[in-house]
Amino acid sequence: MRVLVTGATGFVGTALVDHLAANPAHQVRCVVRRSSALTPDRVERVEIPEITGDTSWSRALAGTDVVVHLAAKVHDLRASGPESVGAYRAINTDGTLNLARQAASAGVKRFVFLSSVKVNGEEGQFNESDAPRPVDPYGVSKLEAEKGLREVAATSRMSTVVVRPPLVYGRGVKANFRALLRAVARGIPLPLGDIHNKRSLVALDNLVDFLTVCLEHPMAANETFFVSDGDDVSTTELLRRVGAAVGKPVRLIPVPPSLLMLAAALVAKRDAMHRLLGTLTVDISKARESLGWRPVVTMSEGLRRTVAGGIV
Repeated sequence: MRVLVTGATGFVGTALVDHLAANPAHQVRCVVRRSSALTPDRVERVEIPEITGDTSWSRALAGTDVVVHLAAKVHDLRASGPESVGAYRAINTDGTLNLARQAASAGVKRFVFLSSVKVNGEEGQFNESDAPRPVDPYGVSKLEAEKGLREVAATSRMSTVVVRPPLVYGRGVKANFRALLRAVARGIPLPLGDIHNKRSLVALDNLVDFLTVCLEHPMAANETFFVSDGDDVSTTELLRRVGAAVGKPVRLIPVPPSLLMLAAALVAKRDAMHRLLGTLTVDISKARESLGWRPVVTMSEGLRRTVAGGIV
């Protein structure tokens, strides 16, 4: 099977390419922005400097059986207002649908699209039948891409698969999750000892395995799936598990969530605190029942591998 992976040098893409290339049944072609980008020697590279609604994909798609589209404009805290909507849409919507239409014309059999739980919203308990309610430009652009992909599938012989993960963690994780790992490793006291929410997460190894299943499973065609570790935890419990993975006791101070929100509002961090305190879970029953998929690592093992990858 010849697989084209966009976003191949990113957090998820690097792990997916390594996983696919280890299987002799896969011929992997990576889309990179620069010819100097580091990729495994055993995979082919195609340079695509930017992804827009006008990008030509003919060379990348030649002979391709399956496209896994990971490349996207992710959260830009500096972007706001109407301009930011257009910036997300240009890459995540127009760029995705341009690639999908060209893929269908080139005879690609399947298009696997990495979307996001943010299509559904920022808080709640979701399954695939729930109506999407994105609240930011990123989620809106991903939802518009999903809708467009369904139209492409309906008018071509190419099937599409949409995968909506929650927060992904693993070797090389960045941003807020990495900051939490560092805080626990350094023994910094955290005022998160009395949080009773529920959060779904997905280990990088579990996401990569699920994407691989979606490459050719017949029951995945033209479907949307949530994926997670299948082990929802409170923020307090997550930090305890992080402490176990780091090998240090986590120093948690019980502070009422209402006081935390008040303090966060005073320093303009209300949204970030809301993500720590709110509930966001996904139901992976469909993935289990339709595809026979099960997480390949537990959350504890996923955290251990994350820490082993380095958090400095």
